[in-house]
Amino acid sequence: MRADLPLAYSTAGDAAGGLLFGWDIATLQQGALVYLGLSSLAFVVVWVVGYLRRS
Repeated sequence: MRADLPLAYSTAGDAAGGLLFGWDIATLQQGALVYLGLSSLAFVVVWVVGYLRRS
């Protein structure tokens, strides 16, 4: 292992230089939040539909 490579990042901005396709760290974080929000909403909708079909 090279000594000049960090073992861990202290902030999200530290990893910004290593992102693929030149993505911005803020855009990546916002995209992750949107994805998590939509997938959580889809999970709740599926759960509610299943509950309503059983009753």
